[in-house]
Amino acid sequence: MAPQPSVLVEPDLERLPRAVAEELVARLADAQATHGTASVVLTGGGVGIAVLEQVAAVTGDRVDWSAVDVWWGDERFVPADDDERNEKAARRALLDVVSVPQERVHPMPPSDGPFAEPEDAAAWYAGELASAAPLGRDLPRFDVLLLGIGPEGHTASIFPGSPAARDERPVFAVRNCPKPPPTRVSLGFTAINSADEVWLVVAGEEKAPVVARALAGADPMEVPAAGVLGTRATQWWLDRAAASNLPDRSR
Repeated sequence: MAPQPSVLVEPDLERLPRAVAEELVARLADAQATHGTASVVLTGGGVGIAVLEQVAAVTGDRVDWSAVDVWWGDERFVPADDDERNEKAARRALLDVVSVPQERVHPMPPSDGPFAEPEDAAAWYAGELASAAPLGRDLPRFDVLLLGIGPEGHTASIFPGSPAARDERPVFAVRNCPKPPPTRVSLGFTAINSADEVWLVVAGEEKAPVVARALAGADPMEVPAAGVLGTRATQWWLDRAAASNLPDRSR
């Protein structure tokens, strides 16, 4: 059984990304010491990209970036050069800065790539995951999987009450998202919850009610963020504002 989530609260939005970055660098270094390689699943959003900028600033020589596989938890199905692409922001913030080799970077396909439909892009990405997996498995090792959440509780591109919240496939297309852009590709709970560690990085008072609901054990159909658990650890990284509705014992 996966261990219960733990909560770490930083004083403000300025210090939260750096704290996450420091721990992520340490975790990837540990994974390389154990396995020879490391793998991380990235998220987008303002806080997610701020974490990557801080990773670039603090990594030094502690991580061999030529031996880190980079995946994504979800992606907007828009053209490759669109500023909405999580991949584009991640390359600018970290991947190009630390020179991760192209063969180690595994982006979800853009809308102007080889697939006209997001369903085909999702099927291809599932194949990429399977091809990187150990024999007999459909998914590779994910050392750390990063997520953000929305004020209504969505995570990756799994929105409350959506078919995605019930989808058991590791990767799927998501259409008609209530938040633009409406068409996306996302990992599902099956893939997310296979990660060794899942980290949810959340900031802002507007997220406080849903953070409290998720940590109180809400139904994942209503609060998808409540449905994610790492096999070894689940860490909620919060600023004080996002933690403001939690019981005192969690802050």
